[in-house]
Amino acid sequence: MRANGMKVLAFDTTLEACSAALWQAGRVLAAEHRHIVRGHAEALLPMLERVRKKAGLDYGELDLIAVTRGPGTFTGLRIGLAAARGLGLASGRPVLGLTSLEALAAGAQPAANGQSLLVAIDARRGEVYGQAFDAQLMPLCQPFARSPAAAAEVLPEGPVLVLGSGAALIRECLAELPPGLRFSPGNEQPDAAVMAARAAALAAAGELPQRPPAPLYLRRPDARLP
Repeated sequence: MRANGMKVLAFDTTLEACSAALWQAGRVLAAEHRHIVRGHAEALLPMLERVRKKAGLDYGELDLIAVTRGPGTFTGLRIGLAAARGLGLASGRPVLGLTSLEALAAGAQPAANGQSLLVAIDARRGEVYGQAFDAQLMPLCQPFARSPAAAAEVLPEGPVLVLGSGAALIRECLAELPPGLRFSPGNEQPDAAVMAARAAALAAAGELPQRPPAPLYLRRPDARLP
């Protein structure tokens, strides 16, 4: 199936927002975005239902469900993945997982103007979650959790846009800014509409997984048994 012919429901709960979008034939039929730090579990399913009703589609009419799988908050990413798996099982539709790093990179790609990208998410405890991408969104390294100083060491050569909530932390580690290095404001959240378009393109290229997406954990949870 061609990407522009797909009907895709995409949603994200990994960071400090809850968003959903229904996308078809290259346009957004309905979308909703809320900036929330907590309460994703209570917000997500009603949001999905509002988006579905506004778009006028039933779940059985979908071709694909897309969801972020981390890194991010442990509770948030589990909420999104559980909802996606449940909807996929009930509707018989495939579920494609995108990392929150890839979702942020895809959202920033138009503004990057052909630059490489370094996505950095503030992971607290003196670390960032990050990954570098080229101008075509091909990964230049594996997703990582490391100090901002160590993250700065993987800056791609040439013009680079650093984005995400960890961008300011990386900037603080650089005594001098190399030519062509730009930093975003750092308040980006995954955009469900961008996710839907990205998922459709990947599915059209034959990158549909055979199994439900697994969570991407880059470090152990903060809460542990003694």
